[in-house]
Amino acid sequence: MSEVFEGYERQYCEVSASLFRKCTAASALDGEKKKQRLSEIQSGVQEAESLFRKMDLEARSLQPSTKAGLLAKLREYKSDLNNLKSELKRISAPNARQATREELLESGMADTLVVSTDQRGRLMMTTERLNQSTDRIKQSRTTMLEAEDLGVSILQDLHQQRQSLLHAHTTLHGVDDNIGKSKKILAAMSKRMDRNKWIIGGIMSALVLAILMILYFKFAY
Repeated sequence: MSEVFEGYERQYCEVSASLFRKCTAASALDGEKKKQRLSEIQSGVQEAESLFRKMDLEARSLQPSTKAGLLAKLREYKSDLNNLKSELKRISAPNARQATREELLESGMADTLVVSTDQRGRLMMTTERLNQSTDRIKQSRTTMLEAEDLGVSILQDLHQQRQSLLHAHTTLHGVDDNIGKSKKILAAMSKRMDRNKWIIGGIMSALVLAILMILYFKFAY
């Protein structure tokens, strides 16, 4: 069901139930108090008609599978609205209080001033269902907000992990550079050691040759 329709329906049921109660109270009043109460009821009836029209427009704009059920419900609300108008007209008529008293004496039931008990029950059940739907919507919104907070927390954690990985990558890159430099230094040192070996070898060879020549000339002469 459309959330927009549910909102209008909830308002309509609350207004309708309030109007029926006001009609019951107004039938027992006289004079200016009754006029004031009838004026309030008339304004309430106009509000109920406006809400009914909004529900009708919203229902007709929905898919056929949903629209059929809502239009059937609207026919019941239309009947309730007509009963409300009839009751308002009846209590607004001259000598309405006397007629009301006679009706009450004849029937012995005060419920004839308003809609039938079944209609009241339907209104109460509808209001209860709408309240339950509202609670479910609130719970769904709370769950969505909690999921959104969890998603934000996860994204923050992922961002921190990404920063850590980037920092580790930078560190490893620096280590690779240092290793490369160390390899170059070791290679240069190895070359110097090889060159120094050849130089030392040459010097030793020269010394040995010089010693041999000295000994040769010494023993030869």
